[in-house]
Amino acid sequence: MNSSVTKASDLRSRTDEELSVFVAEKREELFKLRLQLHTGQLENVGRVQQVRREVARALTLLGEKKRSVQR
Repeated sequence: MNSSVTKASDLRSRTDEELSVFVAEKREELFKLRLQLHTGQLENVGRVQQVRREVARALTLLGEKKRSVQR
C-alpha cells in the first residue's frame, strides 16, 4: 500500500473518470485498513485518517468540477 499523500494539485490534473476510479480504490483501501484496525493487525493507524482525507479531497474536487460545468 502506498503511504504517500496525494496532493490536490495532483488530483486536479485528472479527469472526472480518473477521480472516480481513485475514490473507489481509496474506499477499498479504507475498508481493508478498518478491517486490519479492528483485528489488531494494523501497524500504522494514522494511515486510516490519511486515506479518509484523500477520499474527501478527491470528492471535493469532483464536486467543484461538476459545479463549474453547470455554470
